[in-house]
Amino acid sequence: MLRLTDAQLAFVTERHLATLTTLRADGTPHVVPVGFTWDEVAGVTRTTTGPRSVKAANVRRAVEGGRVARAALCQVDGRRWLTLEGEMTVVDDLPEIEDALRRYAERYRPPRPGVERVVLRLAVDRVMASRDLR
Repeated sequence: MLRLTDAQLAFVTERHLATLTTLRADGTPHVVPVGFTWDEVAGVTRTTTGPRSVKAANVRRAVEGGRVARAALCQVDGRRWLTLEGEMTVVDDLPEIEDALRRYAERYRPPRPGVERVVLRLAVDRVMASRDLR
């Protein structure tokens, strides 16, 4: 399983937004700002979103079409940057959604209550980083 360096781990626990890139049906990139959390034990990121969001639809379409849904999260702070790539899935399992929301609240702030959500889980298999995060 992929592990982040100490510097990378510290960076993904700081309060920064990232961009999430998924692919539209025509293969062009769909890039949006997101908050995410890193699960060091599982080697995955989790982003919560509405079940009918474009990013969730992009992932579902790939998976339902028998393809792997590749995605990338990129967090930037000045000259420091980190990109996490891998296979993304949409998870509607309530315990995982609750865990993702708890982690999000710890890193950012408590999420708005009463909003329907799913988790976009990124199984990270590639990391790219700025020189000071390698």
